[in-house]
Amino acid sequence: MSSPFKPAARLPAVLVVDDEVRSQEALRRTLDEEFEVFTASSAEDAQKIMERETLQVLLCDQRMPGESGVSFLKRVRSQWPDVVRIIISGYTDSEDIIAGINDAGIYQYLLKPWQPDSLLMAIRNAAELYRLQAENQRLSLELRTSSPVLRKRVEMKYERVKREFGLDGLTRAPDSPLGPICDLIAQVAPFDLSVLISGESGTGKEMLARAIHYQSRRADKAFVVENCGALPDELLEAELFGYKRGAFTGAYEDRIGLFQHADGGTLFLDEIGETSPAFQVKLLRVLQEGEFRPLGSPRPMTVDVRVIAATNRDLETEVREGRFREDLYYRLAIVPIHVPPLRERPMDIPLLVERLLAVSQGALGKSCEGFTPEALACLAAYRWPGNVRELQNAILRMLALSTGPKLGAHLLSPKVLQSGTDGHDDTDLAAVGFAGTLQERVDALEARVLKETLIRLRWNKTRAANELGLSRVGLRAKLVRYGLDGDKSGGAE
Repeated sequence: MSSPFKPAARLPAVLVVDDEVRSQEALRRTLDEEFEVFTASSAEDAQKIMERETLQVLLCDQRMPGESGVSFLKRVRSQWPDVVRIIISGYTDSEDIIAGINDAGIYQYLLKPWQPDSLLMAIRNAAELYRLQAENQRLSLELRTSSPVLRKRVEMKYERVKREFGLDGLTRAPDSPLGPICDLIAQVAPFDLSVLISGESGTGKEMLARAIHYQSRRADKAFVVENCGALPDELLEAELFGYKRGAFTGAYEDRIGLFQHADGGTLFLDEIGETSPAFQVKLLRVLQEGEFRPLGSPRPMTVDVRVIAATNRDLETEVREGRFREDLYYRLAIVPIHVPPLRERPMDIPLLVERLLAVSQGALGKSCEGFTPEALACLAAYRWPGNVRELQNAILRMLALSTGPKLGAHLLSPKVLQSGTDGHDDTDLAAVGFAGTLQERVDALEARVLKETLIRLRWNKTRAANELGLSRVGLRAKLVRYGLDGDKSGGAE
């Protein structure tokens, strides 16, 4: 019999270089569901791996025996310039890293102790950057060498990108709270107004920012992203404003900052609420005057950049309590947009799981026929404190662990499984006590106990039958009677 799955496509490859085995393993556990992870304990070992493997991202610790991370990444840049380079270290190494960040071509600097979600997002962005760089190189070559007919096809690809990242790419139901937000975006996007997007982590604030960019007159220019909460002030200033040769020890050549990279386009500043008051003053000047001064430069530079900021904090409260500058807040929040959490838009979940499953199948190179009814019920009932990001991770997990044609409830984590009985079921115990004949109430209660037990035991029918004192035949008959036998790909019999 032929396999129901496609041959697995190779995942993006990441090389982790760290001399501490425990740190290596922690990084591998965080990344290995979405990436092919290689590990090395030294620059010498990493060099050997890079000579035989095709890598997209290199994640390197700064402090290693023999050779520092920055020194190794400088060599990597000359031999493998397309590999996206990320360095990870503590605040104490920031001066050395700033000095070498240009020569090494470092894409991002991550601080210890790192958070799994932040690290995973950084590696995802780096892998996407690698893919986009390769795609841009290919499209540029096609545009230079192709016939007019082929050139038209390349331009059509660009239009498809605009549709994917514009308002049409935002998944929402007709009655979703995102509907009015999308209407507002359509109104304000054509105008160069600063937008402040607030909402919990994982709600899709960056996607909304991209939609604004691709609905604006700047859509054919750069969309540049910086996480302000990931860097100390001195590194953030160097990243955004750049520096001149000789600005500090190790600054051997000029470095262009992200404001210059975004000139004519859009700069998205995520986690703006994490910045210090001192840095807020410098950012305010850029927004007010449209100019900034690179480190070590005697003259300011002028740029034309639209700034979109995002935060998961209540900035109005931060202003009242003196932790965020009031003048900067009003400069950023000309158009404030609040993204509701996923628990406040349950009508979007069925559409989201369908789209995220398609994305996950592409990422893992593995296909399936969809979800069982029980799995969909649990996904819809859970409150998703991590919002869309948590939902995406749950679907990736289900697909990776699946062995059948459909994704069953048994593939979900215990906390999501338990959500199926958290008061969203038609057989809620409160309802059982107030309606129907005695037999109807007893039947409803029995159905509820059966479903709670199956969910808790991950749909293992043998264990459920033993716990409830039923034979397997008796349990199966009750499941058929109450319509609970739909999870054909579920747990063990």
